[in-house]
Amino acid sequence: MATTNEPADPLAKGTFATAKQAWADLFKWKQRVVVTNEFGETHTEWQAPEPLQNPFSLMAQLSAKGWLFFIVGFAAWTADAFDFHALSIQTVKLSKYYDRSKTDITTAITLTLLLRSIGAAVFGLAGDKFGRKWPMVVNMIILGLLQIATIYSDTFSQFLAVRSLFGLFMGGVYGNAIAMALENCPVNARGLMSGILQQGYSFGYVIAACANLGVGGSTDSWKTVFWIGAGISIGVGLVRICFPESQQFIDARKAGKSAKAPGLFWRETRKMLAQEWRMCIYCIILMTWFNYYSHTSQDSYTTFMLTQKHLSNSPATRASILMKTGACVGGTIIGYLSQFVGRRRAIVVAALLSACLIPAWILPEGERSLSASGFFIQFFVQGAWGVIPIHLNELSPPAFRSSFPGITYQLGNMISSPSAQIVNAIAENTMVTTSKGEQAPAYGPVMGVATAIIALGIAVTTAFGPEKRGRHFETVGPPGVDLNAAKDIEEGLEEDEQKAETKEVEVTTARENTATEKA
Repeated sequence: MATTNEPADPLAKGTFATAKQAWADLFKWKQRVVVTNEFGETHTEWQAPEPLQNPFSLMAQLSAKGWLFFIVGFAAWTADAFDFHALSIQTVKLSKYYDRSKTDITTAITLTLLLRSIGAAVFGLAGDKFGRKWPMVVNMIILGLLQIATIYSDTFSQFLAVRSLFGLFMGGVYGNAIAMALENCPVNARGLMSGILQQGYSFGYVIAACANLGVGGSTDSWKTVFWIGAGISIGVGLVRICFPESQQFIDARKAGKSAKAPGLFWRETRKMLAQEWRMCIYCIILMTWFNYYSHTSQDSYTTFMLTQKHLSNSPATRASILMKTGACVGGTIIGYLSQFVGRRRAIVVAALLSACLIPAWILPEGERSLSASGFFIQFFVQGAWGVIPIHLNELSPPAFRSSFPGITYQLGNMISSPSAQIVNAIAENTMVTTSKGEQAPAYGPVMGVATAIIALGIAVTTAFGPEKRGRHFETVGPPGVDLNAAKDIEEGLEEDEQKAETKEVEVTTARENTATEKA
């Protein structure tokens, strides 16, 4: 099919050439796109972004089954976030319960984040090979059981051991959830749906904070919040059993041949890593920045309000709820706008605006001021995050949309795992004078400086990175499908050759026999 778009130079090859081209393209309104015609020929051209559409009309484009997959993926990600934040927002309670410092308690956060990459690799690859359904079911049910095990951890050592196991199974949720939720979305609706989906993380925080507010500030009340988290996780797992496998995965599997050799999956995985190692490293670096971004700006915020701003449990929790409400709104809006302005521009602008808001975030006093400043900074922090699910899906090798986002995300989590512990350790060793003239740990200055550095790091990394907005991956099957097809063709050719050779031998033998009889 002929196109009227302006031709563009091909995509650059090599790390520095790609970075240079990406930086230049950031300031061009049109996007450099590789187009494949009906004959399989490819060329590069400039394409203008489609105009923004009514978000309700975009959501109406999803079929009933597409909505089903999206809602289940959103619920799984929300439950995963609740389980994680049930610990981070109750650091003070847990430090009193186990008679440990707040830095010691955040060791559990470090261990959880550190081990999530292993779960992402195992369950992500399982999701690409066997489907999205059963890996998610196993994840969610075991997460719920580990929440219950946390409640019955009598010693601090048992508590750390259970939270380490928790990290292993928590890591497998993200990749399968976003692959299942987004792979059936229409191309022009992905930005909006990505923003909504990512805010399952913030929504999980809001629910956890509401639960914490409801149970009160007594030391033992943390167990009730964990019981609620266990019920939500197990409930999502049981609900997921009742629904079918992702239709896109089923259709792609039917389009190819079933695997005849187990090694084909791993052979294609190795081939993907050999070809896409630069993209893997880039996405891991990007997700390291992003995980530092969220954990540094939120995990110690409740502790900051309790210790440095002299708020009690209830107003501090209410301020946290409003902060993450801002995150939900910002992630949805900026994710939606990324469909028009571009994934990278949306991330860069949101990150820079969040850096500008840092003084207004940590200097105010009182519940109302802290709620408002927290709302707006998380609007942009999670606004940048709202672009990530679809950005990672579009950057992924198409057949690895479950494992690639999950593994790169969780490896970034692993590298950034000490973030809360670092903030707590530095803050507890650096004292500031509060508005009441008392000495308190310097949570505000530490979080402010760290968040500023991280926001600038995200802006620079994203500006020099690739973008594949609008990429089509709906027809690409699971790993091994193409290899299986090629293998079948090869086997068919070999079988035809063998038949031809056998027939030729039979004809030669018949001729020889005829010649012998005549002689």
